[in-house]
Parts: sequence; structure tokens; C-alpha cells
Amino acid sequence: MSEAASASPSAAAFDVARSFTGRRWLLRPADAGIERELLRSISPVLARLLAVRGIGPAEAADYLSPRLKNLLPDPSVLKDMDKAVVRLAAALEAGEAIAVFGDYDVDGSTSAALLSDFLGALGAPPRIYIPDRMTEGYGPSPAAMATLHGEGIRLVVTVDCGAAATAALEEAKSLGMDVVVLDHHRVESSPPALAHVNPNQPGDTSGLNHLCAAGVSFLFLVALNRHLRDSGFYEKRDIAEPDLRLFLDLVGLATVCDVVPLTGVNRAFVRFGLGQLSTLSRPGLAALAGVAKARGPFTPYHLGFVLGPRINAGGRVGRSSLGVDLLTAREAEAAQDFALQLDLHNRERQAIEKAILEEATAMAATQENAPFVLVAGDGWHPAWWASSPVG
Repeated sequence: MSEAASASPSAAAFDVARSFTGRRWLLRPADAGIERELLRSISPVLARLLAVRGIGPAEAADYLSPRLKNLLPDPSVLKDMDKAVVRLAAALEAGEAIAVFGDYDVDGSTSAALLSDFLGALGAPPRIYIPDRMTEGYGPSPAAMATLHGEGIRLVVTVDCGAAATAALEEAKSLGMDVVVLDHHRVESSPPALAHVNPNQPGDTSGLNHLCAAGVSFLFLVALNRHLRDSGFYEKRDIAEPDLRLFLDLVGLATVCDVVPLTGVNRAFVRFGLGQLSTLSRPGLAALAGVAKARGPFTPYHLGFVLGPRINAGGRVGRSSLGVDLLTAREAEAAQDFALQLDLHNRERQAIEKAILEEATAMAATQENAPFVLVAGDGWHPAWWASSPVG
């Protein structure tokens, strides 16, 4: 492919002048120098696609074959990470009761399951709190914090939520509770938390704004594991370190289902997450794959359109904690029961959305000459307008 073709935005992509539907294929202009360098080791088509994305020879290997050892950042580059780790480590040393407060979607459920797996392996299983979507809404509330305080909880870790929960965190503070926020949602100001680990908060210079909450939670566990190892926590108690590689099925699942960019370490999360998922070692995911009649080798399609929507369904039309219940189940029988419930709720969600969509389409047809189309209906279930982009 010539340099002129690389530089010309009107050149037909891969010499396809017209597609089956008669449309012309075009690629964005690519840096001819980058493309020329890439051509020394890879095919012309792949070289062009990478050059269009700005991927040069130095990054190509990690982009095409991502490895955690090359792409995993130092967790301490995230603002407040070390502060959060020290507080969790102190709670573990003192035997404090810990609560994990999560969201009810895939990202929140996997994040809560990650912390549950890790802390459970240390003999300190946390109290998991997933708010009811219909009665409590999204994220921590003052009432939820008061409930946890009444149960004797003094340390709460929020995952995939909490960054904007000012009232709830102020309530927790007034009750003498510490809150560590692990989130990824963009906020203009930091919440009144003991530590706020969020690549999309003011003052964070990590450059990791492409992470989902499960990615942030995984990096937190990497940092916590390192701290516990260095402090002699495992040696003093004669217990083995949790193998964080076994957690990557959850991180890969959330990375795809939360539709974050597949760049940097996210590519490694998905690659190794799919590999871990293929072992079906997690009873909940094994049961869900069976119910959905999904078989390996698994691909991002299975994450985004087979497993993800079913896990989300609990928060849409069923019990909000069903997703994390499934992911943390240890017995096959319980996992099967949760999987069947989620599959049923997913079919209910699909039926609700189908009925609403048909009604909305009919209403929109009467507005065909309007400058914009707005439709609404009494009794439309929140499962429709709040559905995830996948499934």
C-alpha cells in the first residue's frame, strides 16, 4: 500500500470500492512512517489498522498480545490508593468487621465479588450490601449507612458507587464510620471519604481513566496484597496469599460489560479473563453458562451478550443482590439456583422491554414530521430506560 493511499482520507479501505450495500469503505488517515515501520514485521492490513489507531512498533506487541506483567500499572499511582490500603490492612490486623457496598449491575457485582473473594480467603468475609433498585435507588444512602452502623460495621468500602454520595458519607462520618470509595465515575469534587480511589476524580494523575470499577478494585487488591505480604501478614498467620490471577474472570467480564475502552491494561484484563473463564472454576459462572447453553472457547460476545445481561437482570427486575450472590456462590447447587433465577429475570426483562419498545415505536410513528421525537408512557418499567448497553 503506497504512502499516498495511507495519507489520503478518500482512498477506498483495502481497495473495497463498494460494499454489498453500495457504500464506500474509508479509513481515517494513518501516519505513513508508522505504517512503514510496522510493515517490517506484520501484514499490510494489520499494519494499516494499527497505524490508523496510532499504535506504533513499540506498542504493537502489547496491543496484539497483551500481558499483565507488561501492562499492569503500579496501583500506587492512583490518588489515595496507599491511604485506602493502610486502612484496610489495619482492619484486617484488628479483626474489624468490614462491609462492601456495591452497585447492582455487572461492574458493581463483580467488584463486590472481588473483595469478597479476597477477604474471604483471609478469613474475613465482608458484609455485602447491594441496595434495592426500586426502594433504595443507586448508591449509598444515609439510611443504609445507619443500618450498617447498627450491625457493628465501622469500615465500609464502596465499589462502583460512592463518589457522589455526599449525604451518605457525611452520615457515616457522623456515626464514626470510615468509608473507602473505589469508583470510576467522573466527579467534579471528591466525597467526604477517608480515601477516594478513582481515576476520574480531580487531582488524580494516574492516566487510568479507562478503567471500570472492577479494574480499580483489582488494582486495589494488588496493592493490598503487596502491603500484606511486605508487612508479614501472611507469614505471621501461616496462610497463603490469594492467587489474584483466579479473579481475572470477574475483571474481564466487567471490562466488557461496562463498555470501557479496550486500551492499555484493559486488553490484558479481557484476554486473561477469558482464559480464566474458560476453566469454569467459578461455580456461579459455570452454572450461568450452562443455563445459557454457552460453551467455550468464550469470547467477548459471551461476556457482553450472554452472561452480562443475565447478571444485570437481578438489578433490573429481580432481587438486586442476585448477581453478587451468583458470583460468590461456593456450592454448585446454590449457584444453579441463582443462575436459574437470573435467567428467568432476564427473560422477564426482555419481555418488558419488547412491549415498551413496541408501544414507543407506535407513538414515535405519529411524530414523524417533528423536529425531535419524545415518547413516554405511564407505568413503563425502569428496566427499559436503565438497561445496560449490552444484551
